[in-house]
Amino acid sequence: MFLLYLCLLQVLTGAQHEPGYCSFYEDCGLNPAVEGALIPPRVPCKDYRKAVNVTGDHYELFKSVCPMLAHGEGETLACCSIRQLTALQDSLTLSKAVLIRCPSCADNFAHMHCATTCSPNQSQILKIMKTANITQPTGIVKEAVVGYEAYVSTSFSDASFRSCKNVRIPATGGYAIATMCGRYGATLCTPQRWLDFQGDSSNGLAPLDINFKLLPDGQTAGLPPGAVLFAGTALNCNETTPTGGEACSCQDCEQSCPAVPQPPPLPEPFMIGQLDGVLVICIIVFSCILLLLTCYVILEYTIHYQKSKGARKGKNTKDQNENEIERKISPKDVTCSDKASLATQEFLGSLFQTWGTIMARYPLIVLPVCLVVVLAFAVGIKDIELTTDPVQLWSAPQSRAMREKAFHDANFDPFYRTNQLILTAPDSHIKIYCVCFFHTDLIIELLELQQKIQAIELWSDELNRTASLKDVCYAPLNPDNPSLTDCAVNSLPQYFQNSMDKLNAKANMTELGVTKEVDWRDHFIYCVNSPLSFKDITALGMSCMADYGGPVFPFLAVGGYENEEYTTAEALILTFSLNNYARTDVKFKVAEEWEQRFLEIVQEYQKNTNTNFTFAYMAERSLEDEINRTTAEDIPIFMISYAVIFLYIAVALGEYTSWKRILVDSKFLVGLGGILVVGCSVMASMGFYAWIGFPSSLVILQVVPFLVLAVGADNIFIFVLEYQRDMRRPGEKREEQIGRVLGNVAPSMLLCSLSESVCFFLGALSTMPAVRSFALYAALAVLMDFILQMTAFVALLSLDAQRQDANRCEIACCVTVKTPHPSKPNQGILLPLMKKYYAPALLNSVSRVLVVRSYFANIVGLNQELAMPSDSYMLDYFAYLYKYFEVGVPTYFITTKGFNFTSEEGINAVCSSVGCDQFSFTQKIRYATEYPESYLAIPASSWVDDYIDWLNPGSKCCRIYTAGPNKDEFCPANESKCFYIIYVTYVYYEQYLTIVNEGLFNIGVCLLPTFVVCCILLGMDLRSGFLNLLTIVMITVDTVGVMTLWGIDFNAVSLINLVTAVGISVEFVSHLTRSFALSIQPTKVERAKEATANMGSAVFAGVAMTNLPGIVVLAFAKAQLIQIFFFRLNLVITLLGMAHGLIFLPVLLSFLGPGVNNAVLLQIQEKKAKEMELNSKATYDNISFESHEK
Repeated sequence: MFLLYLCLLQVLTGAQHEPGYCSFYEDCGLNPAVEGALIPPRVPCKDYRKAVNVTGDHYELFKSVCPMLAHGEGETLACCSIRQLTALQDSLTLSKAVLIRCPSCADNFAHMHCATTCSPNQSQILKIMKTANITQPTGIVKEAVVGYEAYVSTSFSDASFRSCKNVRIPATGGYAIATMCGRYGATLCTPQRWLDFQGDSSNGLAPLDINFKLLPDGQTAGLPPGAVLFAGTALNCNETTPTGGEACSCQDCEQSCPAVPQPPPLPEPFMIGQLDGVLVICIIVFSCILLLLTCYVILEYTIHYQKSKGARKGKNTKDQNENEIERKISPKDVTCSDKASLATQEFLGSLFQTWGTIMARYPLIVLPVCLVVVLAFAVGIKDIELTTDPVQLWSAPQSRAMREKAFHDANFDPFYRTNQLILTAPDSHIKIYCVCFFHTDLIIELLELQQKIQAIELWSDELNRTASLKDVCYAPLNPDNPSLTDCAVNSLPQYFQNSMDKLNAKANMTELGVTKEVDWRDHFIYCVNSPLSFKDITALGMSCMADYGGPVFPFLAVGGYENEEYTTAEALILTFSLNNYARTDVKFKVAEEWEQRFLEIVQEYQKNTNTNFTFAYMAERSLEDEINRTTAEDIPIFMISYAVIFLYIAVALGEYTSWKRILVDSKFLVGLGGILVVGCSVMASMGFYAWIGFPSSLVILQVVPFLVLAVGADNIFIFVLEYQRDMRRPGEKREEQIGRVLGNVAPSMLLCSLSESVCFFLGALSTMPAVRSFALYAALAVLMDFILQMTAFVALLSLDAQRQDANRCEIACCVTVKTPHPSKPNQGILLPLMKKYYAPALLNSVSRVLVVRSYFANIVGLNQELAMPSDSYMLDYFAYLYKYFEVGVPTYFITTKGFNFTSEEGINAVCSSVGCDQFSFTQKIRYATEYPESYLAIPASSWVDDYIDWLNPGSKCCRIYTAGPNKDEFCPANESKCFYIIYVTYVYYEQYLTIVNEGLFNIGVCLLPTFVVCCILLGMDLRSGFLNLLTIVMITVDTVGVMTLWGIDFNAVSLINLVTAVGISVEFVSHLTRSFALSIQPTKVERAKEATANMGSAVFAGVAMTNLPGIVVLAFAKAQLIQIFFFRLNLVITLLGMAHGLIFLPVLLSFLGPGVNNAVLLQIQEKKAKEMELNSKATYDNISFESHEK
């Protein structure tokens, strides 16, 4: 009896793991241990039996679900019924939705579960570990299998895992494996962890528990007697499936990728030997210039020495009365250039003399007429349109980025608006498991803040009702009629669907025999690695999806981590996404009003001393708001700057011959008039362009007045000082003297003003809107300034001269002073100093060489934060953004033409799914992500791939009508007509792609008129024009060099200032060049001294000393934009202009300047000859008369 029992026990034991036998069969109902599953958790009945032969409908279903196990009808044995196959099909469908892009992966995945469910040798490859009694509808209680152990070879599991690990979910940019590996995500996923997740019934997907035991091929240790490893054939991802499925695409399978040629290497830096090539060339050029200069100096010295030696040998240059014998000029010595120059000067001088006399004679008529003209232009300011949008300011309308943005906005809504907070805890190292930070109380505090913001309500005049977040929010899954919970809000509390109960939930969980308490931290760790999960595998069993139905990607919930170690995050991120609208749309105003309330709540929360966070924040409107605030708050600084300049001009223009005449000789009203002329010219320019509908900008309001003031003040000083230094001739009237003085200086004023105006008009050829508008406004303002100076200011000076001649005080016009005006002209302070000390010291033989050498040696050598005030909350946000935000900007690609999406060829040229062109548009982007130099983090997602996945019969997701008469019914794939493109272009940053070329073009077109106008107005004097141009170029180049040394970035704002630098440089240079060209002193050095003393003093007083006080005041502005690009850059421009114009240029002219105009000398010579002839005739007549009397 005992032997019979042993034999029966051995038979029964051996029968547990025999080929051709099943361990379970038929569907037994729902697993009572699984709750909240995404699909019905149907489990099989325990039934040790032989595998059944499947035929008919049973076989057809079997072949469609598990084709790899089908061997033909009547020849196929299986351990699964039709009901089991149906349950298995439903289960596999959900997984195939993310794996179907790679048929071999989906096949391997199905192979694994088909083997454990339907294999005819089922009893050999698994062992039942757990059962449960389930009452059937008939009332019969059956034993169901709710857990078993499966034995799988590592060769099959590893190969299956390799075929699936790179399959992507295009819609998210992530890997499909990340949704199938639980808490480990894609990075830490392994074959064992992948299978463990599939066999975990707590994930809401697996109907029962499966313990996959992976062992190497051939190993039997650890297996029950009779059990074997399942070692099916796993397909590689680059192989076709037995059912005809194509090989996976390169997007999902590295083995399918073709050999992609590496991009050409970046060009090597230009080197000569081991040295920088540009530096070597600069040194060579400098050495050549220095050598030529040295040779020129030696040659000049040799000629001078020979002349001196000849004079010592008896070549007398003096007459018998020891007077210098003047060199006689022959008409043959006069060149065409000399004649043209003289004719030009005489014409301009005569013209302006006549004009000035008329203006000075009728001041009371001229001033009202000028006022009426200015008002006629300026009244247009009421319609002025200020452009504050940075995109419209800095990106050219016809640029590629703007054209693409216009195309996108015309076909789709603008990219959504972002409102964001980045929060961290004070004095803590922020780690997920650090009790000092991500504590429940802090998460709850964040949730309360989030809910307070979500509850914002405001009255909207545009909608004529109360508006809330749902009226403007981005609701991707319910855009037509969203509720608050449909609004896309990304934050850590969204992992808990913003539920306080779920955030506080705790549960005991036994794992590997150890029971522990799990809470929100465990759920968080699971969700950051598997954000698409609808149920975690902890005892909490909560979903990771946000309440609006989308996933919360961890990089949008936390920040300040490294290498995707989200548990080391140092910051929390809260983001509200709103729809964007065209500025003409009524909802655009609603969105801005909601954002204003958002900012108010956040700022109020920040002021609360009880808050546990330190944080930074921004709204979509913040950048524009802060730029506007910058201008408003810094207006007083500009007003003080202008006041300082006015005070200087008023004081510096006075003559101050004695204390008794100080109120008579002062020029406060003249200075005020000069400032008003500048202001009127700017207003006239702004009004004119407002009339014609050309927009302005805040930059224009800040820069143009400064530029015109520099130009205007210089001209005012030159005119007024020339008048003060001039003596009224006998019998000459006041207006005639003013006209004569104007005839002397107006050509120089015309030279500078015309050069600058033409320069700026040409600058309007720029494609950058801010630069173009600045150039147009500046050009007209400079031109209007010159016109008003030739009219209104001349008339004003005439009235002031009339007052001064009558010895009446300036402020109290009725009060007269008895002290008469000095008979000698007033030289002022600067003119004697420069004539006696500065000019001789600068132009001696040693300093001339040193100056030229040092200056030629020197010539060798806008991010968003800068637009913010120094106290702006946006600066904190940018700092937090760079420190904690770990994801880059989204990049979208758009197709506009060239792809026929109705043809297979057109589809294949774009998609990246199975069967697509290996070098399709999307595939090329994928290849680009592999390049080390690429900034693309992940391959692109294409609507075509989503559409193909939707059409795939293996995926039945989302195939129902969501609205209409067929709501909730199946939607045939052939009814879909889809064309979907998303593209967001960062047009603001496009300026940096072209800024260098744009800068060279604008500066080049500005330099051209300075040469041409100078040559023309000096009578085709090419040499003067070239030296004038050379000095301006050196000022510009040195300005760029100092910008680098002082940390001033080269962007659109600095480009505007560089264009301004060209204009201001003209003031420093052109007056002096013309003064030198017209001087008739015998040597170049003497002519340079005369020009430096006479004109240099006026330029120094008019440009340098006018700009510097106003510029220094700007150092106190709040906006970094003002501090850097107006204070620093204008200071650099002024100092460099002064150094080159008053130091380098006189020396350069003393060496290379043009010779004396022989036409002028001949004219003087002929004039003296006529005077001598007249004097001789008068003497002769007088002698004859006396002789006759005798």
